[in-house]
Order: sequence, then C-alpha cells, then structure tokens
Amino acid sequence: MDMLLFQLEKNSEKPLYEQLYNGLKEAIITKKITVGEKLPSKRKLADFLNISQTTIEIAYAQLLAEGYIMSRSRVGYFVEEIDELPYVQQDTAITISEQPKKKVYTIDFNPSSIDIDSFPFQIWRKYAKELLDNTSKALLLAGEPQGELSLRTEIAHYLYQSRGVICSPEQIVIGSGTEQLLPMILRLFDDHTCFALENPGYPAVHRMFSQHKRHVYPIAVDGEGIIIHELEKTTADVVYITPSHQFPTGAVLSATRRAQALNWAAQSSSRYIIEDDYDSEFRYSGKPIPALHALDRNDKVIYMSTFTKSLMPSLRVAYFVLPPKLLATYNDIFSYYSSTVPRFDQHIVANFMRDGHFAKHLNRMRKIYRKKHDKLTTALEQYTQAIHITGEQAGMHILLDVQHSLTEQQLQQLAREADIGIYPLSTYYLHATPTTKTQFLLGFGGIPVHEIETAIETLMDCWAIKKNT
Repeated sequence: MDMLLFQLEKNSEKPLYEQLYNGLKEAIITKKITVGEKLPSKRKLADFLNISQTTIEIAYAQLLAEGYIMSRSRVGYFVEEIDELPYVQQDTAITISEQPKKKVYTIDFNPSSIDIDSFPFQIWRKYAKELLDNTSKALLLAGEPQGELSLRTEIAHYLYQSRGVICSPEQIVIGSGTEQLLPMILRLFDDHTCFALENPGYPAVHRMFSQHKRHVYPIAVDGEGIIIHELEKTTADVVYITPSHQFPTGAVLSATRRAQALNWAAQSSSRYIIEDDYDSEFRYSGKPIPALHALDRNDKVIYMSTFTKSLMPSLRVAYFVLPPKLLATYNDIFSYYSSTVPRFDQHIVANFMRDGHFAKHLNRMRKIYRKKHDKLTTALEQYTQAIHITGEQAGMHILLDVQHSLTEQQLQQLAREADIGIYPLSTYYLHATPTTKTQFLLGFGGIPVHEIETAIETLMDCWAIKKNT
C-alpha cells in the first residue's frame, strides 16, 4: 500500500486518529485500497507518519469494529470485502429540508391548549411510582387487545354517571388518539359506504377520510349544529358529528336536531352516527346536556371521546363505544389487534379514576375554565360595537365574529406581527367556501386567567378596535 496516500494535519482541531480513520475508510470505499490488501503494521505506519502507535491502534480498532478491515492473528490487518455503502461525499450530500418549527406566540389563543399549571402532578406521580415495581411485572407483557379491563370498566362507570351512556366494558376499545381509532371505525364499513362530515369541522378528520379514500359529503352547520335536512339530501350512511360542542363553531346540537339525527339513523340498518364528545366535560350555562348516545334506543351511535382536554394531550388515550352489531364486526376484523396504549399508562389512568381523583380534577378544572371563560367574555363585552361572540356555552374556545374593513387573512397577519396566535374559521372548512364573514377561534384554556384581559386588549389594539363608547 502506498503510505503516501495520507497526509495528516497535526495543527487541526480534529484528532490525528480520526483523520487517519477517515482517510483509510475513504480509500477502502473508493477502492484505492483493494479488498484483501494488507495494511501497514502499526510500527511502520507510525514511523512513516511520525505519530504514535497508539494513534494507529485507535484508528485500526475503529475500522475493525465497523467491518472495513479484518484481523488475522500474528499476521496483521487486511481490507475486508464490503457491500455497497450508503456513503456520500460531503460536497454531494443530499440536503434534507427541516420541518418548520411551530411558532411560539407571546399570546396564543390556540383552541387545543389546556391549563398545564393545574395538573395534579403529585397524585399522578404517586400512582406511577406504585406501578413501577416487581408487583407490576405482568404489565411488561402484552395486554388485552381492546385495552385493559380495569380502564374500560372505569370509563364505562364514568360515561354512565356523567354522560348518561349505558355500555359494558366489552363494548369499549381503547387506542392512542382519534387518529388511530377513527380509521378503525372506517374499516367496520364496506368500501362503498358514503360518509358525511360537519362543515366546518376538524381538518384532521377530513384528511383521515380522504387518506382512506372514503366518499365524504360536507354538511353545513348553523347555530343549532349540523343541518339534518341537508344530510337527508345525500346518500350518506354514516355521519360524524360533535353534538355537545360543535367544532369549531361551538354550536350545541338542539333537541330538535338530535331527534332528527336519531330518526335519520333509524331509517336504515346501514346508517350510523359517530358522536365525538371531545370536550363535553366543560359547560358554562344551563344543565349538562346528555350525550346523543344516551338518547339512542336503536344502537345507532358510535360514541368517541378522549382524555386530551380533561387530562392532557400527550397522554394519547382515547376510546370508542361500539353498538353490539358493530362489536361483532370489530371482533372479526381486528382479531390480530393489539392495544397501542402502554399498559402502565392505562393502569395509571384507571387507578386515578377508581380512587375519585379524576372526578376531583374535573371539578377543579371546570371552576378554573369557567373563570377564564367569564374573564374572556367580560373583556370582549367592551368591544361589542365591532365584535360578536358565539359558541360560549361550553368547551375551551369561543367564536369571534369581527366587523372590520380588513380581511380575515389581513387581521391574522396583524395579530402575528403583534406576536399573537389567532385561528381563522375559514381554515376549518372542508372545501373553499366563499364567505364575507371574518371569524376567529379564540381558545382560552392555555392562557393564565390574570393575563386574559391584557391579551384581549392587545389583540384589539393591533386591530385598531376601540372600546364601546
């Protein structure tokens, strides 16, 4: 081997062994040193390059560990035969575009934010520590496909007490979020089934239907929720709705519309309603409204919910309740299924619920969110000459209708320049819908109550909206 191939820079910040290793590796990859060729002994190469044998030894050891060379006892090191390697020169490396970082605003009215300062960490830590010992070693094994029975039992109790939903643990399937559970529900229906979605609605839900190549009818929403008469004009057999607090408008499905929806579903054996009860725990006016499932006498409602709002988004625990007929179909299709939620997490939630801490946490959070809700609506009352709010009966966001000479996009840009995150209603429509209204979602869950008034004043100032005279 021509030892003059390598020129080491002794004044470089890069260690000598690393320079030698890189030079040898490059020569092997580019076939400048052929397969089977013997490398110089450590003594000879050290003398030639005027470096220590230890430096040579470290470089050779790294090449040996990575399979570029092989060692023959008392003979020396030889170049190993290697497969084509996914190696590219630095100057020809492919540049992978970075994912854009999520913008962090000084004031953020994101409707998905929660109050992270009020989470009961000490109690949660207690239940986590109790599980992490030898007595829970069985949880290291795979659990029940539909989720742990203990958690499904607690969910069934909670649904009956708080939402009027009567179901057995056997009807409940636990999974890691709506993104995982909704595609499972879609597979319960044949490929020709047509679906209907609220418009506006969850963009992520619409994407899931599209990705699974399902035909979707967008159904308009008004102040009473989804318009059932529009649904009846379609050939849809399954409709996805958020009746307790329509997302994103905040409308609550009226009693008349609820009856119409259930009657629509009862007219055909193939019709079903997917009820997403995503934030029903938080209501600020009137009596709690039972779930649509609680009014169903024909087993036509697939009930869905999650702990995203009530506990934390990062928990990734959601669930659905299947009618008996669809449960049989589920068991046929998903016989291979394994729950995607870690068993330890499921048992922490189950024990947290079993001992009454979930109910206590919800009661506390209702008070906190009510204070924030009232603070927000009171602050906005000072600007009613230019704004109007709806959807304030429940949930953790309201809908703000702005009377302004600027467009929705221009107002959003002004807010961004003031370091305020605000979210136009137009982005939640399934298809581009011409509208003259300028409307925004104002989430208040993640804003400290003492900052809400200032946040509203800052927003109105950047839009040059004055207080009522």
